[in-house]
Amino acid sequence: MTIRLYDTSARQTRDFTPLTPGCVSIYLCGATVQAAPHIGHIRSGLNFDIMRRWFLHRGYDVTFIRNVTDIDDKIITKAAEQRRPWWAIGYENEVAFNTAYDTLGCLRPTYEPRATGHIPEMIEMMRGLIVRGHAYAADGNVYFDVRSFPGYLELSRHELDNLLQPSGDNETGKRDPRDFAMWKAAKPGEPSWQTPWGPGRPGWHLECSAMAHKYLGSAFDIHGGGVDLVFPHHDNEIAQAKAYGDDFAGYWCHNAWVTMSGEKMSKSLGNSVLVSEMVKRWRPIVLRYYLGTPHYRSMIEYSEEALREAESAFARIEGFVQRVVEKAGPVEPAAEVPPAFAEAMDDDLGVPQALAVVHTTVRQGNSALTADDKESAVARLAEVRAMLGVLGLDPLDEQWSGGGTDRGEDLHGVVDSLVRLVLDQRQAARARKDYATADAIRDELQQSGLAIEDTPSGPRWSLS
Repeated sequence: MTIRLYDTSARQTRDFTPLTPGCVSIYLCGATVQAAPHIGHIRSGLNFDIMRRWFLHRGYDVTFIRNVTDIDDKIITKAAEQRRPWWAIGYENEVAFNTAYDTLGCLRPTYEPRATGHIPEMIEMMRGLIVRGHAYAADGNVYFDVRSFPGYLELSRHELDNLLQPSGDNETGKRDPRDFAMWKAAKPGEPSWQTPWGPGRPGWHLECSAMAHKYLGSAFDIHGGGVDLVFPHHDNEIAQAKAYGDDFAGYWCHNAWVTMSGEKMSKSLGNSVLVSEMVKRWRPIVLRYYLGTPHYRSMIEYSEEALREAESAFARIEGFVQRVVEKAGPVEPAAEVPPAFAEAMDDDLGVPQALAVVHTTVRQGNSALTADDKESAVARLAEVRAMLGVLGLDPLDEQWSGGGTDRGEDLHGVVDSLVRLVLDQRQAARARKDYATADAIRDELQQSGLAIEDTPSGPRWSLS
């Protein structure tokens, strides 16, 4: 089956046809690094990580670009408030974002360009747009003339006559209030770069058009980002790129928000939940399950109850994986995923339907274990591992098992030895029918964050 994606520009699901057979090029609008990331920020990275993994599973060679906006009004404001250099604020939060992506199992991008590293490309694009009559300089600013481009607002389908274009301070000299700034004239005490039109700094929209052109060329397959970026950011990107002469993106894919009390999760609303704090309370793989398993175009309403439900659902999967490994030893992922899983993923990344296939396969595997059908249980685990690998949720993968860190292995071994010693004491109490002591030991372990399960082969512990 052909992969199909919902294209925001077409308002429908379309068959995916890459520009180059066997290759996929994706540009994702990444972080504006004025503060540390909350789970709403990271959802976008997770959703497009799953998209990328599915293309890889289908045999495509994927080029994945995720930019960093390391200069803008908010970063400059934060720098002034904290009396620190703007670049220190940006770098600190860029590291925080990358730590969050890594912690939640996102593959590293092919390239991760910073806006401030691409000023020459931006100057070249502005020069070309001015020559073509689509842009003009005024008072040290450079503006895009929206009326010069007939296709303006083709993505959001807003009406130009009703448009109120967001504007910043010092944006003077506009011919039309709806024109948007590609370059902002320098203000005293703020960072600036030299251009033919005077010193200043880039506008937000210009950055992505220039960087997408540099790394993916004049045409590429998929442009992604949050649904809140459709206007003005993506409308303005399209106008700049196409007026410059690029075909730009063939498909536009947008993920929905994480909300709290019905509102978009946002630092300005004071309702954000930082990833760095969430992973202290929830295992990262559970947080990935929670954020990555709803359909990418569906809103997620944040709640502690929903996270607990995600934790329980993933525990059922993880428990099956552990039981089969205990019984049969290591099991490699299957080469192919079940057809129903593939059908769901091909249909606009239908992760909820694909996840239902995972849970059905887990139930079949548990039934095989109960029937002592080792061969069937192993086969089901191979399928489950293949499916979880696509979703970035395989608990046996190095990312989650700690297989790539000697310190993690050593620590697990130490904990296992200590827990086994306590469990031996519990078993001894049970053997002498001192069930009160046995239950007390179990309760103490549970209060310490360990779950104890009695199995035919002996007690098994896991993090609760």
